[in-house]
Amino acid sequence: MDPHYSYTARASWTQHHPSFVKAENGTPQTLDFSTPPEFGGEPGQWTPEHLLLAAVASCLVATFRGMSAKSKLEFPSIDVTVEGIIEKQDGYLSFTRIILHPEVLIGREEDRERATRLLEKAERACLIARSLSSEIVLQAKVTLEALLPA
Repeated sequence: MDPHYSYTARASWTQHHPSFVKAENGTPQTLDFSTPPEFGGEPGQWTPEHLLLAAVASCLVATFRGMSAKSKLEFPSIDVTVEGIIEKQDGYLSFTRIILHPEVLIGREEDRERATRLLEKAERACLIARSLSSEIVLQAKVTLEALLPA
């Protein structure tokens, strides 16, 4: 039997209180959000657009970390910046392209090619990105960690 997983989150708004989202997994954390300022929302708040991009970025980090552990690739860090392009299609705004800019720091030059392959594989396997109809573009960078002078 195929595994089945279910995740639940809740978003709420009450007059005179900020909107918030909360995951229903026992975590006490809530996250305030608003529509983007360009659509009448409050500046300085998370937006649904930012939350979607954060989900893509965190999924890529988690997938890469898991794959790296299985392949025994050691690396000091990974940082992923995500840019989402929103355009009007068929009369509605939607994300048409999501550009992933992961940067992996490696400790050995001989790990560069393997880290690049794992980034590409992680992008293809990322559950969140695979679930979206947007074009996903990977612009990976693998950097050798600079050694401090002795």
